[in-house]
Amino acid sequence: MKKQSLIKGTFILGIAGIVAKFLGFFFRWPLIMLIGDEGIGYYQMSYPLYTFFIAIASGIPVAVSKMVSEKVAVGDKDGSIVVLKKAMLLMVILGGGFTAVLLAFSNQLIAFFKWDYKAYYSLLGISTAPIVISMMSAFRGFFQGLQNMYPTAVSQIIEQLGRVCVGVGLAFILLPKGIEYSAGGAAFGAAAGGILAGIYLISRYFKVRKEFKVRKSGEDRIILTKLLYTAIPISLGATVGTIMSLIDSILVPQKLLQAGFNYSEATTLYGQLTGKAFVLVSVPLTLSMALCTSLVPMIAEAHLLNRRRELIGKVDMAMKLSMVIAIPSTLGLYFMAMPIVNLIFPGHAAGYKILQYLALTIPFIVLAQTSTAIMQGMGKYITPVINLGIGCLVKVIINFVLVPIPGVNIYGAVVGSICGYIVAALLNIWIMKKNLKISLDYFDVIIKPTLASCLMIIAVVFIYMNVYNYTVSNAISCVVSVLGGALVYGLLILLLGVFKYSYIKKRFLRK
Repeated sequence: MKKQSLIKGTFILGIAGIVAKFLGFFFRWPLIMLIGDEGIGYYQMSYPLYTFFIAIASGIPVAVSKMVSEKVAVGDKDGSIVVLKKAMLLMVILGGGFTAVLLAFSNQLIAFFKWDYKAYYSLLGISTAPIVISMMSAFRGFFQGLQNMYPTAVSQIIEQLGRVCVGVGLAFILLPKGIEYSAGGAAFGAAAGGILAGIYLISRYFKVRKEFKVRKSGEDRIILTKLLYTAIPISLGATVGTIMSLIDSILVPQKLLQAGFNYSEATTLYGQLTGKAFVLVSVPLTLSMALCTSLVPMIAEAHLLNRRRELIGKVDMAMKLSMVIAIPSTLGLYFMAMPIVNLIFPGHAAGYKILQYLALTIPFIVLAQTSTAIMQGMGKYITPVINLGIGCLVKVIINFVLVPIPGVNIYGAVVGSICGYIVAALLNIWIMKKNLKISLDYFDVIIKPTLASCLMIIAVVFIYMNVYNYTVSNAISCVVSVLGGALVYGLLILLLGVFKYSYIKKRFLRK
């Protein structure tokens, strides 16, 4: 299989991720039309448990990616198959166990988290997904380790298509029984999408497998040990990050009740935060995760082969890409929050101010993700976990203090997220620089993308206002201004010399 450069791999996964997010809006939009913010609140209350599992299991595909890349780097391509087999064993045990726990203890979990009992059906719907997603993730890690991002990219789109079609279909069919049943049907879509994506990945695997010789080796136990040694710290780090969402699902509704809201109002505000603002903020984070996914095996290969110049070059490129993604996304969502929410959720624009302030977390989340990926590729797993844990503690404290204040309410959770990720990102970057003994070019990494982003957002607002005055259509104005802004930003990035055209062309077209 052909390898891809960092830019090309990020581009492939980024485009696929954005398409998947776009398809996800076809899931969210009819869902909000069908069950409203309250129904979305029921859906979102159980969803953090699913993402918590994804976080627990996330270390294994990243470990597979790193170990497969290392095997290929030293010429042991056949050993990568052994890595995949051991990863599959671990994922089946982990996913099957988590599914069993959710099915067996649904009532107890709802009582423990003090959720509205109507969230029970969403919890049942989501409980079938872990076993399916776990096996699919192992195959994705294998292909990423080969530094070929196409199978992962295609599987993401297939997964989302299945989720949209099955989830929305069941939500519509079950709506007459009540919004809680409808939310449960929507939650089942995650499992359906995973099954379809898994079928595609398995078919691709059997084609690639012909290039390898499957062998038995006394090294199998060593591989399993190393897989666990690599995966556990990564999973802990991802788990700490997901705990931030889980904390919100437990803490925020309770604290909103203390602020004087009733159950319905608290659920609605929580739905606006997680079902609208977080969903839209996650779109640019899709590009960031694409960067991190491409980055880990490349950093691992350069580090293993002691290619310091290549390693520093990858780090420099990754930091530039991270800010080129994060800064315009922040300004775009902040200044265009209301038009974008109106575009995605017509007639349900409430909560756009939450989106404005939540957008300020994007640069710090992206920096935390990118620096974590760099350290993971170099075999430093524990440090990012500690730093994110400190950030999580900061978030909890701020949530406790600010959310119960009536005049602050849901915005306290936003402030908590901003502060938590600021702490985690700054600690990561400080330690990364210390270990690599490098100094970042802040002018290229931050100043140039910020200047380009400021000029871009001026163009976006100008285009939006003029097109709206001419068409009186928010949808047309929003789409035209965003596309225009992307074009302006791309040209400014080249003119300011953040990336040279010759470099992009060379790296995009070949390894």
